[in-house]
Amino acid sequence: MSKISVIGAGSVGATIANDLMIQGTASEIVLVDINKQKAFGEALDIYQGAPFCSPAIVRSGDYAATAGSDIVVITSGMPRKAGQSRLDLAQANVNIIKDIAPQVVKAAPNAKYVIVSNPVDVLTYVFHKISGLPENQIIGSGTILDTSRLQSELAKIFRISPKNVHAHVYGEHGDSSFVPWSLVHIANNHVDAYKESSPDKDRIDWHQQYAEIEEFVRTSGGQVIKAKGATFYAVAMSVCHLCKCLLNTAGTALTVSTLMHGEYGVDDVCLSTLALVDNTGVRGKILNKLTDDEVAKLQNSANKLKEVITQINI
Repeated sequence: MSKISVIGAGSVGATIANDLMIQGTASEIVLVDINKQKAFGEALDIYQGAPFCSPAIVRSGDYAATAGSDIVVITSGMPRKAGQSRLDLAQANVNIIKDIAPQVVKAAPNAKYVIVSNPVDVLTYVFHKISGLPENQIIGSGTILDTSRLQSELAKIFRISPKNVHAHVYGEHGDSSFVPWSLVHIANNHVDAYKESSPDKDRIDWHQQYAEIEEFVRTSGGQVIKAKGATFYAVAMSVCHLCKCLLNTAGTALTVSTLMHGEYGVDDVCLSTLALVDNTGVRGKILNKLTDDEVAKLQNSANKLKEVITQINI
């Protein structure tokens, strides 16, 4: 029996709640939003599909209703508007997190907190600074969606299941993210060696197009927003996968955003590297050996985030 509360009943929050219901991840799902009518409507709409899913309670409520939650997912925030700077968006959503955190933490002090709102790394850092919770209970969704985009694209190129693609996006969930290509493996072969091992080698178009693929991953969200106005299906699936991992005793390696303490020369900032996640929250980081160039890219990403953090009012 598990209880998951979702703060924010917009497109992302409602889709997460719906996916949690369909997948049977939680036995109780609570939706909280400043717009109580919207939260009520979304919860009722999802619950009325209950006969087709595993039995679960889906309801809306206030922060007190999150008491006893195993996981609290925070999706509240303003979307970036045309012409709005990243910094302006950061401060607006930091203010929202500062309002939410004390209320929900008071009600559910033992929950694992998954921060999804953007800029996710900055907001995860702020949540660390203001919530008073142990670090292992705070997880930013980080680059799990970027990593999914990368894995699905490589799977297409190499004509193989995404489950056989071990590739991850490190750094911020944003423009300074990067792929540590030294760690990318396809079915136990390094990405540059797999083609020659594959029965599909005559049909695989691989010419070490690293920059092209990284650009695709970084701009995918923008493409979706341009075409349909918002992204919510893939991000919801990635967050629901993270929730499943947070209910499991086995550790799962995920690129979530966590607070750095000198790893790779990066300190006092949240960004994504591989971490082990289980029902205790963040069990710890997996310190894969990176090349000097990859370490420099991670440090550059950290510096970009710190530039934003120094300019916001926490």
